[in-house]
Amino acid sequence: MRLPSSSNLVAALAGLLFSGWLLLPAPLAAQSNAQDQLPDMGTAAQATLSLEDEYRIGRMVMRGLRDSGRILEDPEIGEYLQSLGLRLSSLAHDGNRNFNFFLVRDPAINAFALPGGFVGMHTGLLLETATESELAAVLAHEVAHVTQRHIARGLENQSRANLVSTAATLAAILLGAVAGVGSDATMGAISAAQNLAIQSQISFTRENEHEADRVGIGILASAGFDPDAMAAFFDTMGRRTQLGPNQMPELLRTHPVTSTRIAEARDRAAQQPPVTPRPSLGYALAKERVRVLSTPAGTDPRTYYTAVSANEPDASTAQVYGLALSQVTMGDATAAIPTLVRLRDAYPGVMAFHTLLGQAQLAAGQNRAALETLERARELAPRNIPVTVRYGEALLQAGRPKRAHEVLLDLFNNVPPTQEQIRLTAIAANAAGDVADAYSYMAEYHVMSGDLPLAINQLELALSVPSITGVQRAKFSARLKEFREAMPKERARMQRAPEPQRLAPGR
Repeated sequence: MRLPSSSNLVAALAGLLFSGWLLLPAPLAAQSNAQDQLPDMGTAAQATLSLEDEYRIGRMVMRGLRDSGRILEDPEIGEYLQSLGLRLSSLAHDGNRNFNFFLVRDPAINAFALPGGFVGMHTGLLLETATESELAAVLAHEVAHVTQRHIARGLENQSRANLVSTAATLAAILLGAVAGVGSDATMGAISAAQNLAIQSQISFTRENEHEADRVGIGILASAGFDPDAMAAFFDTMGRRTQLGPNQMPELLRTHPVTSTRIAEARDRAAQQPPVTPRPSLGYALAKERVRVLSTPAGTDPRTYYTAVSANEPDASTAQVYGLALSQVTMGDATAAIPTLVRLRDAYPGVMAFHTLLGQAQLAAGQNRAALETLERARELAPRNIPVTVRYGEALLQAGRPKRAHEVLLDLFNNVPPTQEQIRLTAIAANAAGDVADAYSYMAEYHVMSGDLPLAINQLELALSVPSITGVQRAKFSARLKEFREAMPKERARMQRAPEPQRLAPGR
């Protein structure tokens, strides 16, 4: 048996875990009139795998992906993708759950959904899309897999304990592949997973794919995107099959595309009201940002833009931005500053120009100018995540950790934080001498990834700091009690770990 590449294994096992596309048990009844109706979301699926269980499993995989460095952590890209994803999921049936949209550093053209509302997209897929509607189409399809609860519905006949155990085993295999364990161990794990899959009667079902297409197209149209974009993108991918199996996009392996499926998608799109989406500068900027930040090590991203400018003398705004970003990343920030000043002045409402200008000025040693740029951006967009994060970073570099702590904590307390935001807040607190607070922030960081033992350890360290105040001691003790009470419930898979709470500086 040939061992799959790490990239392919990650995609395949991510599909095994939930696959927004793959793997569900064969005995799924398909009535003739079910093609045009939402499925019964009754209690059977929830009895098999609760929403809490789904979230726990997805969070476990996310922790492994993050720890291995596979997730592209970038405030600007993260804000765009999350905003786009929530625009879609908010219009989905049963879409009022917590969705988390993220990018995986992988040139393969693929996307997947994990249990619990975690939707991943490879950088290669985002770069392959030609319009924002095509990108939205892929996300809408994934959202539909989550909201329709395909894995839970498909595994109704299994006991709760067996299902969670199976999912956890598959998650462990995925994490092992990402971490680069030995091939023998991975082979054994794959064989075990295959046996589990056979015992569980897990098999690919086209019904789920068609259902996700149908539901996704409705979401797409409701959100104001071109409903024909899903068929158009799959049609483009379908042409890749002519390249041969070795060059087939991973998306086609996990999401088989047939002419019938494309035709059905086009027919359904034709039933939607006509939509003419406006060109999205945000999409274009995010795409160029991904292009630069996903450039392989040892490769100069400026080469791409030099070639583009040679063939297209009138570069687009996004391409100009991409070149400036590539200059900053390659240590030529001074050359990028005049361009970014022009972009910021021409588009004052586009925060990406402000944040990159601030980063360029910081990289060029112009600390005061960088702080002025980012302070101005904060006035225009208070509590904007990328602006606040970049401002906090600039304050730290300028030797003002107390102010950085205040700014980042204000964001934490008013906007749902990402793990990277919490980590940066902890760094700022530690640099400012607020050691106990730094430990408490890291406790929240570990809670978000589902690691209660580490969260408890961090709070114990916070309580051991001699200089903590009475208010801090009471706050940390209460949170520690909460974590300890949650531990047996977590072990019993009966309750999700607590969410981050609002915090205030201890000093």
